[in-house]
Amino acid sequence: MEYVRVKNSDLKVSRLCMGGCPMGGYDWGDIQEQELINTVHAALDAGINFFDTANTYGFGQSEETLGKALGSHRKEVIIQSKFGVRVMRDMVGRKTIYDNSPAYIEKALEGTLQRLGTDYIDIYTIHYRDYETPIEVVVDTLKKLQKKGKIRYFGLSNIYEDKMSEVDEFKREFVCCQDEYSLACRKNEMNLHKISEDYGITPLTWGSLGQGILTGKYDRNSVFADNDRRRRKVYVNFHGEKLKKNLNIVETMKPIAFEHDKPVSALAIRFILDWLKDSVVLVGAKRPSQIKGNVESMDWKLTEEELQKLDSISKD
Repeated sequence: MEYVRVKNSDLKVSRLCMGGCPMGGYDWGDIQEQELINTVHAALDAGINFFDTANTYGFGQSEETLGKALGSHRKEVIIQSKFGVRVMRDMVGRKTIYDNSPAYIEKALEGTLQRLGTDYIDIYTIHYRDYETPIEVVVDTLKKLQKKGKIRYFGLSNIYEDKMSEVDEFKREFVCCQDEYSLACRKNEMNLHKISEDYGITPLTWGSLGQGILTGKYDRNSVFADNDRRRRKVYVNFHGEKLKKNLNIVETMKPIAFEHDKPVSALAIRFILDWLKDSVVLVGAKRPSQIKGNVESMDWKLTEEELQKLDSISKD
């Protein structure tokens, strides 16, 4: 396993972080709690010490399952959870609201701590900005929670280059920032470089396997269950021209993966690790076998020629 120091902190984390969105169960196909617990244990056995979740994943189910799975291992790991997204239910359906107000931050944190079965969060991250609550108010609230010992550090998520200027004054307060990034989605690449090089914040990537399209398991005829979110057109990696391009990327990946005797999924992760300096890759997992495949991305390097070939085929 490879590890990196999270900037502006004393945290040393595995460069492979287990993402907790599938652990929430919602729209991720058939999910079994015991298999998820076994997956967390497989991650621990592999040297993964970094786990990402959010209060909105499965309406808190992800946090609850993660807390149950970690049990007595809690103090051995780094947990990142996120706040800022509220899902309201009414007679019509569900409505998503972004909320960074101090009252909601404190309420959300208490729920997160309870579900995880812990009295502190290592990194508490703004899931999405509401752009109504001033950033200085958000930072002040997080600092107060930090002083109380309820959070150790705080981070950013889904804040893009045209909005980054609002955190200029506070950039050294944050330790990490995560954006969607993979060989199937490179639109945020410049922002991630800026985060690392100009802001001195550790870059994290989510959607690192393109919701699974970069595993090499799917083709244009793949069919998803009714309870699998990838059926929806909003998951563009599996539809239309975007799917066609992604499958071309995968075909380029296959011989390179074969040359290194690695799974295609491991190659997708390795590209990020080698292309983005000091980055951490978030990858969701539902079963132990996925952890085993993802861990094969560790402790080797792509050649410069291979990196350039992958860069060329995947540019937006």
